[in-house]
Amino acid sequence: MKRQQKGEKDMSDLAFQSATDLAKGIQKKTFSSLELTELYIDRIEQRDGEINAVVVRIFDRALDDARNADAALARGENLGPLHGVPMTIKESYVIADTPTTWGLEDFRNNKPTKDGLAVQRFKSAGAHFLGKTNVPVSLADFQSYNPIYGTTGNPWDPTRTPGGSSGGSAAALAAGFTALEAGSDIGSSIRNPAHFCGIYGHKPTWGIIPMQGHELAENTPEPDLAVCGPLARSAEDLATALDIMAGPVQREAVGWTLNLPPSDITSLKGVRVALWPSDDLAPVSAETQSRVAMVGEAVERLGGRVSETARPNFDIKRAHIAYQSLLTSVMSAGMADDEYARARDFADSLDPNDMSRAAVEYRARVLPHGHWLRHNVVRERLRYAWVEFFQDWDILVCPQMAVPAFPHDHRPFGERTIDVDGNEQDYFTQLFWAGLITNPYLPSTVFPTGPSKDGLPIGLQAASAPYRDHRTIAFARLIGEEIGGFVAPPSFAKST
Repeated sequence: MKRQQKGEKDMSDLAFQSATDLAKGIQKKTFSSLELTELYIDRIEQRDGEINAVVVRIFDRALDDARNADAALARGENLGPLHGVPMTIKESYVIADTPTTWGLEDFRNNKPTKDGLAVQRFKSAGAHFLGKTNVPVSLADFQSYNPIYGTTGNPWDPTRTPGGSSGGSAAALAAGFTALEAGSDIGSSIRNPAHFCGIYGHKPTWGIIPMQGHELAENTPEPDLAVCGPLARSAEDLATALDIMAGPVQREAVGWTLNLPPSDITSLKGVRVALWPSDDLAPVSAETQSRVAMVGEAVERLGGRVSETARPNFDIKRAHIAYQSLLTSVMSAGMADDEYARARDFADSLDPNDMSRAAVEYRARVLPHGHWLRHNVVRERLRYAWVEFFQDWDILVCPQMAVPAFPHDHRPFGERTIDVDGNEQDYFTQLFWAGLITNPYLPSTVFPTGPSKDGLPIGLQAASAPYRDHRTIAFARLIGEEIGGFVAPPSFAKST
């Protein structure tokens, strides 16, 4: 790619601007879509070697699309709210004639011939694609590495994870390789990368964004719990991308439309915020807890109402067991028959009174439908409890993960632990904070609170009632204005 020559305009300061501002700049002809696209391609080619975020690259297509966007603008045409904006997207989404592997060797040569729905919607909004970003195998880890594309590092410290499964997405945004991203989430796969990389991520209310086009094969049924959603460097970008991605697929649009309410909070004055800084089932670091308190202090200072004790009315442990069971049931659905038989035998050998995480998950791998229905009944009661809770409170602020980004650890899952203030915690204990919000289908926006004492980002969740997605995003924007919002990793903020 051509480097900037003497006398040419300096584009480097654009790399970390929001997609919303970049779209405005293109419309005003402050810079062109082609110039912006070349900037991101230059940054990827020069600086992605150590991070390995953008693992599928379609730069020639992107340059052609940028030229077309500029030509359309010259003709007076507006292609949409993202006119001419270059972006990347998680490898698990479908872009025509590119690999969609989910990090699985068996799908190394899986190349769909047409764009998936989410990609179509972003293109209809005027965006174009630079490529696709890295994932863990089967999208099933808090880290992003696989035998096809290798390991993705965190731009704040490449020896640490950027999160998973949308780890490449978050790393690309934090490093200034792209304007916007989209990921997916069933066990915090949007939210933990946003936390680890210091960006914004939104897990929407279940069902409002179709998962069609986020699949290994066409016409795959939409799974329980899982959602697609945006990642960005600003809350405004989340709101824009959410509106682009949301809404029924064509066959459903015949009979219904989505009408998400706009945010009902425009300032932090009067907002009612419940804080859940830690929990005995999944303790988090003292520094993370202090960030929850910091948010509460900011809200109170600006005239909001804050409680550290308000909780929804349900049994927390039982709720988490229901999430573990329903999650594992989804994640184990593709087991081979012989593997299923071995899992069934092992589950049958367990003590019925053993309710440890491992025992719950082993049973869930072979969960009979009748038992699945029982957990679903528990979930339905949780959903009612949360609706009642959010009649009194607008927002719940809680941790996303126990600690900031941890070092790469590619040992078998059963051997991994997380160091939480000197205490070794089971690797998957962190799923508590994901499941608290995921199981009852609630929306959650992760927002950055600034680097830790060790220079690593800490993000928190802002959750709310079902379909109040724009409320959580608005809260993330408002609190970001008070505590700082996105900050570029120091080594990537430097001009190329």
